Amino acid sequence: MTRAGVGASTAPATEAAAREASARAMEQAGVARADLALVFATADHRMGYGSLLAQVRATTGATHVVGCSSFGIVTADAEVERQPGVAVMALASDTITAVPFFMRGLRARNAEVGRQIGRSLKDAMRGTSLLLLFPDTFALEAQALFGGIHEELGAIAIAGGGASEDGTLGQTFQMCGDLVDSNAAVGVLLSGGFSYAVGITQGCQPIGRPRVVTRARGNTILELDGRPAFEALAEAVGPALLRDLQRLASSVFIGLPADPRRPAFEAGEFVVRNLVGLDPRQGALALGEEVHEGHPVTFTLREPTRAREDLRRTLEGLRARLGEGVPRVGLYFNCCDFNCCGRGSSLYRLPDIDSAYINLYFRSLPLIGFFTYAEIAPTGGQTLLHQYTGVLVLLGD
Repeated sequence: MTRAGVGASTAPATEAAAREASARAMEQAGVARADLALVFATADHRMGYGSLLAQVRATTGATHVVGCSSFGIVTADAEVERQPGVAVMALASDTITAVPFFMRGLRARNAEVGRQIGRSLKDAMRGTSLLLLFPDTFALEAQALFGGIHEELGAIAIAGGGASEDGTLGQTFQMCGDLVDSNAAVGVLLSGGFSYAVGITQGCQPIGRPRVVTRARGNTILELDGRPAFEALAEAVGPALLRDLQRLASSVFIGLPADPRRPAFEAGEFVVRNLVGLDPRQGALALGEEVHEGHPVTFTLREPTRAREDLRRTLEGLRARLGEGVPRVGLYFNCCDFNCCGRGSSLYRLPDIDSAYINLYFRSLPLIGFFTYAEIAPTGGQTLLHQYTGVLVLLGD
C-alpha cells in the first residue's frame, strides 16, 4: 500500500518553512519514515536550498529527496504565487520503488544526458514504471533529452515540468539528496505495483478552423492554405485584437497537433507555441520552434472561461478512467504566470482555481506541484513539451 502526505509553508525563513512543510506532510501521511520526499521551493529560498534539503531529510527521514526551484507551489489547499513557498510530499510504499537521478552538464548535451539517465535506470524498471523529470529549462532541448531517455528505456511514460524561478535570476536549481546545482536534469523513477493516469488541460483553446502550412522557412510561416499567414491570423482573431498587439501577444498562440499526420486539436492532443514575431507587410508569422510545410496548425486563444471548462472536462475524464479506483497521490505541473501569459491568477483573475477544481473532483487527495516554465507529459504516444497547460498525474494502488 502507498501512503502519502503533503505540507506547505509560506514562512520566509527557509529552515522553518522546510520543517513546517515536512512535518505537515508526515502528519498527513501517517508514517514514521518516508521512502521519498518531493520538494518544490520558490526562488525566495535559493540561498538556503542546501539547508532546506537537510531539514526535509531530518524531518521526514526520507531515503531519497528530489525537487527543484519554482516560481510558485501547488497543493490541495492553495496555490502560492509571488511569495515565498515550500511544498513537501512524503511518500512511503511497499509496492513502489523510487530511484532518483541527478545528471549535471545538461546544456548542449541533452541527448547524451538523456541516455545517461536511461542507462542509470534500466536495471531498476519492474512492473509499472513512470519517470518524473524536472530539468533546468534554460538548458533544455526537450526532444533531444526525451529522445535519449527513450533510446535506453523504450516507451516509458515521462511527466513533470521544467524548473522555474521568479523571473529575475535567469537561473533555475535542481535538487537531489544533498546536492543543489543548475544546468542539470533531476527526477525519480517510480517502478513497481501501481497504476497511474495523466490528464492534460489546456489554457489556450482553438479558434476558427484548422489550417495547413503551405509555405514556411525555418520557424516562420509564410502561407496558410495558400494565403499570407498574417491574413489567416487576422481572419481568426478579428479586428479588436489586431488593434491591440500587446493583448494579442499575450492571448493568441499557435496550436500544433501531437501527431502532424492527424489534424487533431481535441483536449490533450496538441501543443501550444508562442507567436514570437508578426510581419503584416510580408504576411508572415514566426513561432517559437521550426514549422514544416504540409503540417496542420490552428490559432488558439488564452481565455479563462474556456480554460476552466477544459479543466472540468479533463478532471471528469480522469475520474471516469479511474472508475472505482481511489488515487493515493496527485502531482500537478502548472504553467508559470510571472509574465502574465501562463495560468494561475493571471489567467483566471482569481487565485487557487486549479487546485480548488482538483480538490472538488478528488477530495482529500495528497496533491503537490509547482508552477513550471514548461510542462512535460505523454501525448499521442510521445513525450512532448507543453506550454500554457496543467498536467495532472494520479497514482493509485
